Amino acid sequence: MKKEAMKIYSLDEMVDKHIGKPGTPKREAFESELRIDLLGEAIKKARKERHLTQEELGQLVGVKKAQISKLENSLTDARFETIMKVFKALNAKVNFNVELLNQEVKLA
Repeated sequence: MKKEAMKIYSLDEMVDKHIGKPGTPKREAFESELRIDLLGEAIKKARKERHLTQEELGQLVGVKKAQISKLENSLTDARFETIMKVFKALNAKVNFNVELLNQEVKLA
């Protein structure tokens, strides 16, 4: 019996196939959620590197421990101002990368 070679797929190919092509609503939602998850992980990692509990970080920021937990676990759509306060309390430098896509801006 002849064995057939197994086809190897890239991560991009798998995401395109199962989530949708870039620009589709499902893909946009997926990528947005992924960015929020990465932000939560960055907050958690920085907090632990500073040897702070969620409660201590919350006190520095002026929010409750539950809010820090929600941020770290991506369970809330936090205000940008709150996220910036968290990183300031962690003495963390924040960089944003804005990339303009080659798409025409349409006015409604």
